[in-house]
Amino acid sequence: MDEQYRGSVRDKGTRDEVDALVPAWEADLPADLVAALELSKRISRVGGVFEQAIRAELSELGLTYAEFDVLAALHRTGQPYRLTPSELSRSLFLTSGGISNVLQRLAVAGHVERGANPGDGRSRWVGLTEEGREVVTKALDASGRAHLEVLTGVPEEAVRRAADALREVLAIVGRRHVR
Repeated sequence: MDEQYRGSVRDKGTRDEVDALVPAWEADLPADLVAALELSKRISRVGGVFEQAIRAELSELGLTYAEFDVLAALHRTGQPYRLTPSELSRSLFLTSGGISNVLQRLAVAGHVERGANPGDGRSRWVGLTEEGREVVTKALDASGRAHLEVLTGVPEEAVRRAADALREVLAIVGRRHVR
């Protein structure tokens, strides 16, 4: 981020808690690294605010964030609301062990069922039950409310600009494998 841009944002009075960290970073680090740290901290902070609001809504439905993620992924597939565990792992960026634990809890709760995969005898599918479809519909509504509540007061244009800018960043960094 160049000094002119940073200065213009600060001059407008648009400051956040990350701005308090910047002077210390600027004293010791090159400008491109400071910008990367600002981006990383802001993404983390915004993500944390969303996640906290969503978790509060989900807890009222008896769901964890990971369980909601799995139910939402199954719901996104449309009828018959089924995926294999490996497809779920890939789409949610979870390990097979992590997805297995979540699926076990969801099956015990009656939200998902497992069955043989007729297209591949070596694998099984996971699908939403009727109860799972009902709870994920409520959870999606709750998530939507939480998102809108978090963004209350933020101009729609600012949200759009941020989403577009992050798409540009993620299109590049999302392809990288980080060790």
